Amino acid sequence: MSVAKRDLGERKVTTHRLMEMKQRGEKISMLTAYDYSMARIIDEAGMDVILVGDSASNVMAGNTTTLPITLDQMIYHGKSVMKAVKRALVGVDLPFGSYQGNSREAISSAIRVMKETHADFIKLEGGSEVRESIERILCAGIPVMGHLGLTPQSINKFGTYTVRAKEESEARKLIADAHLLEEIGCFALVMEKIPATLTTRIASELTIPLIGIGAGRGADGQVLVMHDMLGITEGFSPRFLRRYANLKEIITGAVQSYIEDVKRQDFPNEKEQY
Repeated sequence: MSVAKRDLGERKVTTHRLMEMKQRGEKISMLTAYDYSMARIIDEAGMDVILVGDSASNVMAGNTTTLPITLDQMIYHGKSVMKAVKRALVGVDLPFGSYQGNSREAISSAIRVMKETHADFIKLEGGSEVRESIERILCAGIPVMGHLGLTPQSINKFGTYTVRAKEESEARKLIADAHLLEEIGCFALVMEKIPATLTTRIASELTIPLIGIGAGRGADGQVLVMHDMLGITEGFSPRFLRRYANLKEIITGAVQSYIEDVKRQDFPNEKEQY
């Protein structure tokens, strides 16, 4: 019996259970979702963690970066997902501008997310630069998942989506930031697009789970954007992305069949009317 099938019907996933999974060497599965229907399918399939990612800015709103999405929009998506989920641990990204440089705004943003969506945790990007914001959020009893490496909200600073921490100085800072986030109380970290050897080292040094995306198999778990792994999006094919379906082709075919049936008056037929 598969892990997903075996876990169905078990108690809800918690931050503590993720720690237990790391300790016994069980890999953590994490996927994004932004709406009720897809979140319900993903949860019932046995996903461990569902992230309401600010990637909604790209795949739901059509923006080229994650920067434009607002806190109100993230809360809307978070509410929709939480209505569907019964088992998975659910987190919501704090969007760009809702926590950087102002710890009071950070705690206000995090409290709004938790109160209005009923999510289990929040995720935010950055290391020592956002330490004060993270500490204030944690002091309010809100679980925080960190995010290091390639941080898409800083794309204008980086100027590229290339692999991060290949240089020794950046790798040292990444390691230091990972330890810092663990020390101040983050329950888990996402590491995006960094060398696999560095991921393996950091995961072995931390007691909290490390979730990778484009960071190699040495991470304690993996996360992908749902639209990418299901083959809904096009024009995005990084090395780390494995497409598990081609839903664009399937959906296009279904829509074209519907159009054809309507045009030739085959739909609805006599059995499909009152």
